[in-house]
Amino acid sequence: MKQLTKAEEEVMQLLWQLESANVAALIEELPEPKPAYNTVSTIVRILEDKGFVGHRKQGRGHVYFPLVKKADYSNQSINKLVDGYFQGSFKSMVSFFMKKNDLSLSELESILKDIREEE
Repeated sequence: MKQLTKAEEEVMQLLWQLESANVAALIEELPEPKPAYNTVSTIVRILEDKGFVGHRKQGRGHVYFPLVKKADYSNQSINKLVDGYFQGSFKSMVSFFMKKNDLSLSELESILKDIREEE
């Protein structure tokens, strides 16, 4: 799976949230200053070329929808982060974030409890 640029990821986040949208609806959801219509349209076409987005014809325009699940992309991105910065060790990554964010033992236990409940 290909990596996304910051702009592409921002548009994908909106498509995952909205489930489907035309370019105008995407622009409406973007923060100020709003990008130009052509800019967002280009990003959506790039996402289509990368296989992240599909479209269906609606009237004279197109409605776009995600082809890649958010969880799949998130998992791939986390694995790339772990491989690139923590030599493939999730333990090293968790340890790093615990130290950098001053997580207490009780907060870590709460996280573990949440993980166990989701299984």
